[in-house]
Amino acid sequence: MWHPDNFLLLALHLCISVITTIHVLLHKRNVHSAIGWIGLAWLSPFVGAFLYFCFGINRVQRRAQILRRPARKTRGQSGPGAQSTDPFANLSATVGAITRQDLASATISLPLKDGDDAYPQMLAAINAATSTIALASYIFRSDRVGQDFIQALVKAVERGVSVRVLLDGFGSGMFLASTYHTFRKLNIPVARFLSSIAPWSVQYLNLRLHKKILVVDGRVAFIGGLNIADENTGRRRRKLIVRDTHFKLEGPVVNQITLDFLDDWHFATGETLEPSKWIASTQERGAVDARSIVSGPDQDTEQLSLVLLAAITTAQKSIRISTPYFLPDDQLMTALQLAATRGVDVLIVIPMVNNHRPVGWAMLSHVGPLLRAGCRIGRAPLPFDHSKLMVVDHTWCLFGSPNWDARSLRLNFELAIEAYDPALAVQLSAIIEKSGSTPLALEELESRPFLIQCRDAAARLLAPYL
Repeated sequence: MWHPDNFLLLALHLCISVITTIHVLLHKRNVHSAIGWIGLAWLSPFVGAFLYFCFGINRVQRRAQILRRPARKTRGQSGPGAQSTDPFANLSATVGAITRQDLASATISLPLKDGDDAYPQMLAAINAATSTIALASYIFRSDRVGQDFIQALVKAVERGVSVRVLLDGFGSGMFLASTYHTFRKLNIPVARFLSSIAPWSVQYLNLRLHKKILVVDGRVAFIGGLNIADENTGRRRRKLIVRDTHFKLEGPVVNQITLDFLDDWHFATGETLEPSKWIASTQERGAVDARSIVSGPDQDTEQLSLVLLAAITTAQKSIRISTPYFLPDDQLMTALQLAATRGVDVLIVIPMVNNHRPVGWAMLSHVGPLLRAGCRIGRAPLPFDHSKLMVVDHTWCLFGSPNWDARSLRLNFELAIEAYDPALAVQLSAIIEKSGSTPLALEELESRPFLIQCRDAAARLLAPYL
């Protein structure tokens, strides 16, 4: 016979599992995720429910509703409006409705190639700053490049410039965080984004600030995929380790980027920075229509995916994508397959050698259906290509920090820019096509040894967590 304590434990397990199941059913929109959490709660007594309440609940969105400025909820377009015969006018209206953000004019400089092109211009902007500098980076190393930026920021503070530096609590070091402590010693205002490893904060460890933002005097912004580290330069290291693409923007669209930084700073620190000080009162208009697209678990987690779906379904001639990590969900995979089926030339460029091996294995197991549908997969040779670019019909461009994986599309805090600029689109298309010069054939994919295929398929099962 069972001891009475056993019946008590069983009753407690049933009660906790029922509560967990109800919470999952009411709050988890993804069917696979919901089934997984419910199964874990019932099959792993107490442990499953504990893991769900630690990692499965989006507490960031609730916290953001308290901290975010109310203006963010009401700014921008409220609906798509009337349909136009111009597909890109319809795409713009759709993205505006999704993001609740209006188009703004911009001047976008030529794409900056790697740190060799980008860092000197970024440092020059910091050295010329007269009022404010806002900098956010996922990775900020204390190497030679990092020291160049640190010293430039120190000099800016000394001449009276207001500086704020926001570092990701994981990418820039969870334990040692040498760059963060250097800023602290130099009295430069710095914060770490979701960095606590305390038991009551452990649910935030998987949520990362993946943005790369530099805004100077509220007038010039640099964004893209470029972190701050020696590995992005060839001149300093004599060997480029990570290839990347960055962008310099001016004009009213910079206001949108600045507002996003102010929100992130407030989210991380609780400090409210007065927008009138950080946003330029007047901006010289640019020739390009552009818009910032912000995504993260503090908002609708489907926002970026919906923008990508809208762009894919708009395509009539070509789609060009460059991403280091390509593990999109079934909706995006299906949209790309349908685009290729209706005659759109789809090219997706991924690294030939990935810096995260399990991700590279998973991607090889993921792209087979695209090849069968007629998409082309190009592979970028070393150095590792970290660029995040998309072009549709030689007109619509998307660039910034997001990758094509579950981490960027659902977990990370990301910032991208869409731009309607045929001239820029031609340049980015050329960059993507040149990078993906080595095609991946379906025959090559299917001829992998059986054990390798099993390994890659097993890695793909971890796609939501890679």
